[in-house]
Amino acid sequence: MRIAIGCDEAAYDLKQTLKAMLDGLGHQVEDYGTHDGRPVLYPDIAFALAEAVAAGRHARGVLLCGTGIGMAISANKVPGIRAAQCHDTYSAERARKSNDAQIITMGARVVGPELAKSILAAWLDAEFEAGRSAPKVARISEYEARRTA
Repeated sequence: MRIAIGCDEAAYDLKQTLKAMLDGLGHQVEDYGTHDGRPVLYPDIAFALAEAVAAGRHARGVLLCGTGIGMAISANKVPGIRAAQCHDTYSAERARKSNDAQIITMGARVVGPELAKSILAAWLDAEFEAGRSAPKVARISEYEARRTA
């Protein structure tokens, strides 16, 4: 699977850990930065990554910052994107199964590397189930289409 990953300076080390995990699982990973520990404007990374996911260049995306909150807010500004902040495996699984979230966000100051790997694995293994959730996700998309037209 083609997966995009990006972070701010607070989550650089966690990004490196998750990037290695994804590489080890055989995914094609594109790194949207930051590429070192220097301060960056995380919305710029979130926007670029989310736009690439929305355009179909990547199947999914992973965004990391100190809390995961700012990355989620930023990514969700991009039309067509459903980004979910997840700090436990159940939420990560449901983000895919119920909400068809293409982007997961996590906070490096909230979860440690081993938990982050478990969360990411749960999210990667889950697929959208549609069913009862399909009309809800469709409603979100309909609303967004009206607002961006």
